[in-house]
Amino acid sequence: MLKQAWSQERLARLRTAIASHVERGALPGVVYAVSRRGETYVEAIGTMDVASDRPITRDAIFRMASLTKPVTAVAALILAEQGRLTLDEPIDRWLPELSERKVLRHPDGPLDDTVPAQRPITTRDLLTLKTGIGLVLKPPGSTPIQRAMEEAGIAPGPNLPLLPPDEWMKRLGSLPLIHHPGEEWMYDTGIDILGILIARASAQSLATFMHEHIFEPLRMKDTAFAVSAEQLHRLPASYETDWATGGLAIHDEPTSSRWLAPSVFSSGSSGLVSTVDDYLAFYNMLLNKGTFEGGRILSRSAVEMLGSSHLTPSQRLNNRLLLDDGGSWGMGVGVTVERTRWFEAGIFGWSGGTGTSAYIDPKNEWIGILLTQRMMDSAEPSPIFQEFWTAVNQAIND
Repeated sequence: MLKQAWSQERLARLRTAIASHVERGALPGVVYAVSRRGETYVEAIGTMDVASDRPITRDAIFRMASLTKPVTAVAALILAEQGRLTLDEPIDRWLPELSERKVLRHPDGPLDDTVPAQRPITTRDLLTLKTGIGLVLKPPGSTPIQRAMEEAGIAPGPNLPLLPPDEWMKRLGSLPLIHHPGEEWMYDTGIDILGILIARASAQSLATFMHEHIFEPLRMKDTAFAVSAEQLHRLPASYETDWATGGLAIHDEPTSSRWLAPSVFSSGSSGLVSTVDDYLAFYNMLLNKGTFEGGRILSRSAVEMLGSSHLTPSQRLNNRLLLDDGGSWGMGVGVTVERTRWFEAGIFGWSGGTGTSAYIDPKNEWIGILLTQRMMDSAEPSPIFQEFWTAVNQAIND
């Protein structure tokens, strides 16, 4: 008799722990999946919103936020394997707005105190978030470049960009870089640039390229940059903390959701919606080194490159607020290089600001996906994340 991949007793503990967050009103609903060696368990707990008793279901469509990043990274690597992008070639050909960059002499300095960039930006820089511009880990408006990005409508944040891609690029190109390309890791912006690069290099929209090369082959039928009218009943309400009461306040109401109509900007960093089963198919492809049900989506070497660390020790240290001690960055995913509070070394994945989290353990052959309706309030993860990943690790039956 084959040994089960998961401890049933410990999976029951996992369900109890997650259900307790719903029962005490920390969030209305959760859908999660754990999968290992062909054994997959999916649970849907709670309701679609706080105002009704309509149960949340396995096919609920979640705002994936930064779980979009690994999908965009895979799209770029597919395009590179097709010979239409080269990882270490300057992106100037496709993104002339970012050619001949100027770089701030000091990250906190005035916008006109610059020096020429030491080299051009490459596709690899975008994938590894070493573009030279992105989220500044200081209070909003603390530096001139932060204020300029906010005023231009291109600052990283919890909401999708409201500008068409060409206008977004034009405004980004009018500003200096904060660091020289390759010099420092800066979150978020590089993957949005990467999405525009994919669209221009493929002569397709980002949505169309992803659909043809990722979603359709993996049968990810509910993954897109918008929710259709027919799917609306499966979109849960999204909540954030009401700091006045300590309770929940609506962040994105389904009937007026920003995902109801295609956005003017398909954000490669945070724009996708998806379901637990769709995302499980995507992660199964990565766990299987680029194959899915006998078909190859991406080469084995590309998947290994995606899930390997690309940061220096100092780059990791400077960004441990986001990467955590022991964490690093691969291509569109976080990577553990030393044991962290959640994981041993070698695990990769990421979490999203709308309350989503998904990781892969290639060594122990498991996938975990947690989809919630509650926005993350800070760089410190929600307690439900800690409990989920601790319980997943404990439920391995080896």
